[in-house]
Amino acid sequence: MIHYSLRCAPAGHGFDGWFRSGADFDAQAARGLLECPVCGSDAVEKALMRPAVASSERSAGAGREEASDAPGPSGASAVAAPRAGPVVAGAPPEMAEMFARLQELAREVRAKADYVGGGFAEEARRIHYGEAEERQIYGEASSGEVRSLLEEGIAAIPLPPLPEDKN
Repeated sequence: MIHYSLRCAPAGHGFDGWFRSGADFDAQAARGLLECPVCGSDAVEKALMRPAVASSERSAGAGREEASDAPGPSGASAVAAPRAGPVVAGAPPEMAEMFARLQELAREVRAKADYVGGGFAEEARRIHYGEAEERQIYGEASSGEVRSLLEEGIAAIPLPPLPEDKN
């Protein structure tokens, strides 16, 4: 997985994102699937990032494993990733722990809910209005589709990326 510093073009709000590849970021941005968590704008772009450079201290001995570009426990690439916990670049430990808990919730949703793919918004509406069997679902939806669902009183929340999604 690749970690990017992102920002919304209209207001410049900064936030982080994790993607399977650079092409995955480009495809999601082109489809309007990315959104600023502060203002909801889907005009999201990569922000200037400082490179992650391993020092000689980190690359020696046992630290070599931590300084690799291999995904850490959360799936985000990081230098000196802690081995015992999730990786959220530049975040305090409490935030990293919260991200790990969100990932566990995402795994539970995926284990217990039906995957409906790109038809998430349509199927969520069908369930809400009694046109389909009531059940838990997950899938893909654009930020605009999610906003529309919320305006209709239909609960929909994004799931965080998981390390196992990198295939």
